[in-house]
Amino acid sequence: MNTPFHSKHAFIKTFSERLESTYLKTIESSSVRERFNILGTLVREEIAKSWMNTQKYVDQKQPRQVHYFSMEFLLGRLLTNSLMSLGVRDVVEAAFKDYGIDLTEMESYEADPGLGTGGLGRLAACYLDSMSAIGVFGIGHCIRYRYGLFRQKIKNGYQEERPDNWLSDGSVWEIRREEEAEDIPFNGYVVYDHKMNYVPSEFIRAVPYDIPIIGAGNGVVNYLRLWNAEPSRKYPKHISPFAYEQELQNISGFLYPDDTTDAGKRLRLMQQYFFASAGVKSVCRKHKAAFHTLSNLAQYHVFHINDTHPTFVIPELMRILLDEENMGWDEAWGIVTNSVAYTNHTILAEALEKWPIPIIQPLLPRIYQLIEEINRRFCNQLLEIHGHQKLDWIQRMAIIQRGMVHMAHLCVVSSYSVNGVAKLHTQILKDIEMRDFHQIFPDKFKNVTNGITHRRWLLYANPELADILDRTIGKDYRNFPEKLSDFARYQDDTDIQNQILHMKLKKKQSLAERIKQEQNIDIDPTSIFDIQVKRLHEYKRQLMNALNIMDIYHRLKTDAAFKEEYVPHTFIFGAKAAATYYFAKKVIKLINTLQTKINQDPDTNAHLKVVFVENYNVSYAEVIMPACDLSEQISTASKEASGTGNMKFMMNGALTIGTEDGANVEIHELVGDDHIFIFGMNAEEVTTTTQGKTYVPKDLYDHEERIRRILDQLINGFFTEVDRNEFREIFDKLVFEDPYYVLKDFHAYQKAHLIANERYRDHRAWARSMIMNIAMSGVFSSDRSIRDYCKTIWQIDPIGKLQ
Repeated sequence: MNTPFHSKHAFIKTFSERLESTYLKTIESSSVRERFNILGTLVREEIAKSWMNTQKYVDQKQPRQVHYFSMEFLLGRLLTNSLMSLGVRDVVEAAFKDYGIDLTEMESYEADPGLGTGGLGRLAACYLDSMSAIGVFGIGHCIRYRYGLFRQKIKNGYQEERPDNWLSDGSVWEIRREEEAEDIPFNGYVVYDHKMNYVPSEFIRAVPYDIPIIGAGNGVVNYLRLWNAEPSRKYPKHISPFAYEQELQNISGFLYPDDTTDAGKRLRLMQQYFFASAGVKSVCRKHKAAFHTLSNLAQYHVFHINDTHPTFVIPELMRILLDEENMGWDEAWGIVTNSVAYTNHTILAEALEKWPIPIIQPLLPRIYQLIEEINRRFCNQLLEIHGHQKLDWIQRMAIIQRGMVHMAHLCVVSSYSVNGVAKLHTQILKDIEMRDFHQIFPDKFKNVTNGITHRRWLLYANPELADILDRTIGKDYRNFPEKLSDFARYQDDTDIQNQILHMKLKKKQSLAERIKQEQNIDIDPTSIFDIQVKRLHEYKRQLMNALNIMDIYHRLKTDAAFKEEYVPHTFIFGAKAAATYYFAKKVIKLINTLQTKINQDPDTNAHLKVVFVENYNVSYAEVIMPACDLSEQISTASKEASGTGNMKFMMNGALTIGTEDGANVEIHELVGDDHIFIFGMNAEEVTTTTQGKTYVPKDLYDHEERIRRILDQLINGFFTEVDRNEFREIFDKLVFEDPYYVLKDFHAYQKAHLIANERYRDHRAWARSMIMNIAMSGVFSSDRSIRDYCKTIWQIDPIGKLQ
């Protein structure tokens, strides 16, 4: 069947007519915004045909579906991805070229959907992409944040947070589903009249907006459902209309409101229950319409909880089954515990959510009752088996303890599967962090190493590399990324080595041009691009990177032999710190202060540059990842669950300098010692040192001259551009606490850098390592991750292609 995209002439005819009818403009007189909106609308309409076919298949065949609940989905721009998945980008590009229009202008115009902060959200987006690509029927559930996180502005070296209103011009991809809206109850009370009756005092309407997620050429279209908070027709009587409207705006206003106050905690809990309840209710409503019962719900649906934010899926499903379907506890509990799966993403205590009872109970009275009952039954079950001699052990595992509800405990007790996201992370969960639970539920714990979609992070972000791969190993890897391993045959091929080095130089030039344009910093594309881009957190140790730069700068200034041997470096950072994370924001100030001091020094700036890119996001990452030579993955061992940035860099030919942490362990296993730079304490050593309380960082400060000199520069006026005490907090934290072992790993980190510096001098050896990293990266495709989920957790057979 002919479509507007079957030829460039058909496309331009339809495009012109739609421009005229919508904006009363010709192609020549239209703006980039108008062109983008028309093109996006035509693409969405093209997707709609497959979307409707997919929905028809689901309605008729009733395959098992995955409902992926995540507080974040960092989709990135959708236009190019959709054009490529439909296989029509070349047609559109050729049609516009006849009019002197650059398609990339429209692609660049699209705003990044502000639906996340970093790895968690990007992982969820990759997983939706892969579900569609391999033929797994799944729906993502999230909140339609109006402002997402924030737009980062660097002013005088400090991070400033500014609203990121990505919806200011609407979204061409969304379809509003008013008819599928759900009323979400809050506050009120519970009365008993032969059964528990919840009487809410307030309702908030959750209206879904669906964004299509298209499979690459297979006809499968899943979608991300974003829930928007709107006024309910059941208007509350206990608060003013203005206060009610303000509350609505806050719920779907922005991601991760400040929870240092009770009001902030209450808002976060409202957000979490809002989208969890809306998603569960919508699934149950549709299932009952199809089967007239929910007793077989677990046979057809998996509720997957991505981190603890969507934990309310569990008690909300229990509430529906008990209160609305009048099931007994055992029947309802059997459905929940056979349909809910949980992914743990962290072992950091501060990231394992715990919420105060005095906030949960009045806000969600019936939900809290159910959590209490789940906890009571779980603790009684343990008491029956182990008796009172293990009372301390039982109390440690309780869902409710010391006035707090432990969400991770609720997830583990209530789910049929609990998975970590890298081999090391899962082992730490089993052996240390969740050891007690693993002893009780050994069969629940599984591992699925994270993955990334090669369609965005290789085919789209790096077409130059894709072209080399197409010409050497063929195109099968596009559908089966594990076939990238065939590229290893070319590790010693001089011609391919040259092509890979040329590809890397071109991508570095592109990044250099963007940095020059946006920040007016000149960087040398032939220097080593040493890059650390990720959320700013102490355990990720951007601070260790900064201290190393300080030492390099000193040696370049004072050691002529070192300066002669040193390969020029450009250190590139990109990171947002949480608005209330004061110490992280101080590290950003330090990096920007280094940038100013070093880049302006004519004595060294041909050898060393520092760049902190502003407002790092998915679109910026698509330029940064292919340009990297050396990927900084230097978190304290045992603290990073997996990482996905390490995989994106690897897939684009960067070499990793990192600790044996997260997925670095698996990257190391795949590429071998010759193609990665591993340093520092391993997870076991970190655990032993922490438990033994034997580490005294001040000893290193007192006895290690180099460490003392670097740290003294933080407080001795070395940075003339700032107050002498600007970095006093950093100095004190490192000398007297150093909880993430920055100083303990520092010399090993420097040694690894010197080895990398020397390796880079041998371009053949470096190119060989690039090829091996690319070849081994197929394992980290999110297609593989989703197949693992299907096999070990979801019990689903992907259909591949929808006929």
